Amino acid sequence: METISANKSHHGTQYVCSHPSIATKTEMLFSVFVPHGDGPFPVLWYLSGLTCSHANVTEKGEYRKACAEHGIIFVAPDTSPRGESVANGETYSMGQGASFYIDATQAPWKEHFQMKSYVENELPELVAREFLMADTSRQGITGHSMGGHGALMIGLRNPGKFRSISAFAPITSPMNCPWGEAALSSYLGGDQAAWAEYDSCELIKKGATPDALLIDQGLADEFLSEQLKPNLLEEACKDTNINLRLRRHEGYDHSYYFISTFLTDHIEWHSKRLLAQS
Repeated sequence: METISANKSHHGTQYVCSHPSIATKTEMLFSVFVPHGDGPFPVLWYLSGLTCSHANVTEKGEYRKACAEHGIIFVAPDTSPRGESVANGETYSMGQGASFYIDATQAPWKEHFQMKSYVENELPELVAREFLMADTSRQGITGHSMGGHGALMIGLRNPGKFRSISAFAPITSPMNCPWGEAALSSYLGGDQAAWAEYDSCELIKKGATPDALLIDQGLADEFLSEQLKPNLLEEACKDTNINLRLRRHEGYDHSYYFISTFLTDHIEWHSKRLLAQS
């Protein structure tokens, strides 16, 4: 691992790092905020949305004060592999910056687009090895839009690894929206049974049972009705008696103005669940 930058903030340190990834076969960037002290600190993962990288939340998220107060390490991976040798799509919702956090099985994507494995396994192992104050037995996960889909999906698939799950304006059912249908068909082929393994609503219907979910959604979000469809997640949770707290906010859009307003709430929500595990 190489440290690209390290800046003091709220008595802790904000790092930006890079490393050669085995999963993606590319150099990957990620950011880590570490509170002051020796720890051990639980880890909260943040997965970003379409067209974004680690930098968006790192620069706009306004999370460091809350993480410092609650004693939480905050890790933000990139949204996809990148580079001249990496396949790319013709639109912003496919290819670089748009991995949907899945392990692709179809050419030309499968060589590098192995982001589920990267987020579930490789990067947590690296963080645990390089940041000895990180307690990866206590991990939570959150994210925005495509990253909200990733947080829900990866959290639901790994209940023993990610103990708290939340999201901002998530794509709740990629099988049932234009962004998701295009990505899943390209990355995974035409078998919809394979798609269902990456769809949070389908995972819940098949028996995923998180203790609780926290979702924030802006009602002025331009993607709300066509792409995000929080009602589908609401219905899936109601049918299976999952404790879903879905907060709808008048006037808020899809931007980091929205995310930064409520990210402190999510950090506090995760801290209660992660710190209770110690």
